[in-house]
Amino acid sequence: MNTSKVRKRCREHQFIINNINVQDAEDIIIAIFLRPIIRFGCFRRLFSAAAAGACLLLLFAFLSPPITTNQLLVVNTQDSAVECGSSRRIWKYYWDGNHQINLYNGCSEASTNFIPAEANTKPNRFLLVRTSGGLNQQRTGIIDSVVAAYILSATLVVPNLDQESFWKDASNFSDIFDMDWFTSYLSKDVRIVTRLPEEASGRVATTRVPRKCDPSCYSTRILPIFNRRKNVCMYVVQAVELTKFDYRLANQLDVDLQKLRCRVNYHALRFTDPIRKMGQKLVEKMRMKSDHFVALHLRFEPDMLAFSGCYYGGGDEEIKELSKLRKRWRTLHRKNPDKERRNGKCPLSPEEVGLMLRALGLGNDVHIYVASGQIYGGEEALAPLKALFPNFHTKETLATGEELAQFSTYSSRMAALDFIVSDESDVFVANNNGNMARMLAGRRKYFGHKPTIRPNARRLSKLFLKVKNENITWEEFALNVQKLQRGFMGEPGQINDNNNDAYKVDHQFHENPLACICKNS
Repeated sequence: MNTSKVRKRCREHQFIINNINVQDAEDIIIAIFLRPIIRFGCFRRLFSAAAAGACLLLLFAFLSPPITTNQLLVVNTQDSAVECGSSRRIWKYYWDGNHQINLYNGCSEASTNFIPAEANTKPNRFLLVRTSGGLNQQRTGIIDSVVAAYILSATLVVPNLDQESFWKDASNFSDIFDMDWFTSYLSKDVRIVTRLPEEASGRVATTRVPRKCDPSCYSTRILPIFNRRKNVCMYVVQAVELTKFDYRLANQLDVDLQKLRCRVNYHALRFTDPIRKMGQKLVEKMRMKSDHFVALHLRFEPDMLAFSGCYYGGGDEEIKELSKLRKRWRTLHRKNPDKERRNGKCPLSPEEVGLMLRALGLGNDVHIYVASGQIYGGEEALAPLKALFPNFHTKETLATGEELAQFSTYSSRMAALDFIVSDESDVFVANNNGNMARMLAGRRKYFGHKPTIRPNARRLSKLFLKVKNENITWEEFALNVQKLQRGFMGEPGQINDNNNDAYKVDHQFHENPLACICKNS
């Protein structure tokens, strides 16, 4: 990124800090620390990064009183009114005082009405699927392929992973997931084989089902293909291959099918030993640094920004770069960046995420693990976030290059490591409503309701616009953030308000697996 582009980006984003009035200790921290950091980000091409960073840290140490988690208070998001100085501090509320966490547990056992695989599976009927997208989009496809096979009374062939899309990851199923565990755990539910039998290999019909196809849709569109006699070769079809298999199953299914989804997602899909061991090593390193830590799925990579159609102040060069990336998705329509942001479809910038978290009560002593690939804008974009949270960690900072060598050239395996650390975090912050965010939100509900915070992007975008156009105090900014985040703090039983959110909760079973969550007696 050239210097002129960086200067332009920083001029357009510096408004947040400049327009917050300096009135108290928190404001002093923001003013003293962030303003130089942003300038450092703008002109790092002109100065030594190491020298400038060291000077800023010294300035922070001598001029800024330390703000700890215990000093910054978080509002009780269930109170009828937001009051300054709430007695619930964020760590105490989430870890020590939130007894509601123990009120729920995951429950995905099959009912007595569920027909087991031995009785349900028809002979000489096989289902093949080709998943699509990155790791968590493919995970969705794998889960739904098991349910689709059950609906069709077919034997499932272990799904083929997408090796052709944006990420160009050549991994197979067994490179990421424990195949033996997958097939054995589900053996009573669906018959699964690792490859199509030789006698059926020449009897395959390929097709695609529409998005959110329900059981009757599968029965109407796919069942008739089985046993159909081909006119030319005069053979009977024994296998159907479904391509681009992502979100090809309806979200609303009967309870037994939903519970089958949960058994696949939360129990059968287990990462391989090397991935799990490396992931746990990263978790242990985070625990050595702090008893509690936050994982942030920043989702500010070039592909995400290009796909979203959003704009972040980088001028013509940003527009040119992201437009070029957008051409990789042939079906994407041109979007209005301002409209997308108003509708909550744009990820917050790293700076905005940091300010939101500080406003919610997270102090600068909090250790944050950032789950992300290559950030668009690099260190310039990350500088404000690192200024707010100097205890900033990634898998690359926690592990050596040698430790990551077997994973680093495979995007899905690197994403799997981020998945593990994020799942084990005390608080998970998802900066967009993407596949990983949905998967982890649902998983954390299923295994004990560990909180997942998602920005209320639609409302927050209006607040950031307000800050851009007028001066407000830090107290006013923080209270506004706390009000807007009601319903988005991941508390047990909390369902996001459809009128305030950029998505419909009842359309996201993987995010809200309510059929698989039971209240303890």
